[in-house]
Amino acid sequence: MSAASNVSERMSVGVILGFPPAIAEELQRWRASFGDPMAGVVPAHITLVTTTPTQDWAATQAHVRDVARRQVPFMVTIAGTGTFRPVSPVVYINVEDGFDSCVELHEKLQAGPLQRELPFSYHPHVTIAHDVAPESLDEAETVLESYRASFPVVSMGLYEHDADGIWQLREELDFGTETDDGGSFAADADANGATAPH
Repeated sequence: MSAASNVSERMSVGVILGFPPAIAEELQRWRASFGDPMAGVVPAHITLVTTTPTQDWAATQAHVRDVARRQVPFMVTIAGTGTFRPVSPVVYINVEDGFDSCVELHEKLQAGPLQRELPFSYHPHVTIAHDVAPESLDEAETVLESYRASFPVVSMGLYEHDADGIWQLREELDFGTETDDGGSFAADADANGATAPH
């Protein structure tokens, strides 16, 4: 997909790992249940690169494509809850299996045209409640403490933060396009499920 003509010269980009539809939809329902206004706007994801300015779309796209091409698919397990309180009003689901792979991917991506100093150390997570009432944050942290889901990660999405403040997917990049064994992960994508408290 070529989106260069639709991308502004000065822009902000982000890179995320998306989830299988069934898990993503379940997490969106949970997020909405806690009153998070972003539940219907922001899909469930693991951020690899948060809002990062760039003035060279072609170089950014080439860089992210190169990282994706060299990355092999890997399994992720998300389980239990954590919080960034009191620094930030966020409750999240932890990344267990795949944590180190996310960190390594982040370090590779946050280089070249996307290199910048970050205010906080990178910590892979899945936001489940943000900027809601304290009691709703407490509820999210408690209700989902036994949540667990495992799934393969076979691609990452390159997004643009547009002039209206909306994240627009510019390209979904498959991992390991130069390897022979990536297909098995895609075939298993719907075979992995999630468990949540009753």
